[in-house]
Amino acid sequence: MSRIPFPKMKYPLIAILRGLKPTETESVVGALIEAGFTAIEIPLNSPDPFTSIEIAVKMAPANCLIGAGTVLTTDQVEQLDTVGGRLMVSPNVEPGVIRLAAEKGMVTMPGVFTPTEALAAARAGATGLKFFPASVLGPSGISAIRAVLPPELEIAAVGGVSEANFGDYAKIGVKSFGLGSSLYKAGMDAAEVGKRAKATIAAYDSVYGA
Repeated sequence: MSRIPFPKMKYPLIAILRGLKPTETESVVGALIEAGFTAIEIPLNSPDPFTSIEIAVKMAPANCLIGAGTVLTTDQVEQLDTVGGRLMVSPNVEPGVIRLAAEKGMVTMPGVFTPTEALAAARAGATGLKFFPASVLGPSGISAIRAVLPPELEIAAVGGVSEANFGDYAKIGVKSFGLGSSLYKAGMDAAEVGKRAKATIAAYDSVYGA
């Protein structure tokens, strides 16, 4: 089975909305899209996550990548497919989960920390790898592991990453990030999320070029 490619994005930044409620989805996701985000992850340990994902899918432009994080089982992949999600992010490497999501045409980003996990995810056909927690591995750790990986894999730094350290990762050629608490915390209103999103996009432009 061929690897599902990571879509071309002006800003390869995934907004991680852990704790988002369905009633907040339209306003928060709308603020992110307005700021320039085109990838949204709603973790499955959020309240009624599949409802929120379905709302986001229906409201987002066609070029947006909407999906779930903290995906652990094939049943959850099936549910994600049912509501139209196209992004599957997991905290671990479960080959069956990765393969099924790929069969459904989803972009897959399993979480890895070691070369063994990274290569196992690559063998399972992952679109890319979520190096987590990036704050522990650091750019040098990710760079060392990346040297042994298939070059077509998208590499994202997630966990303890914010606009403050884009420059550190740019030095090793990493341009994709998953952004959680620096962008959104449960209960935060759309205006604050939009403000943070715009600041993040400005910081990205300053490092990687507008």
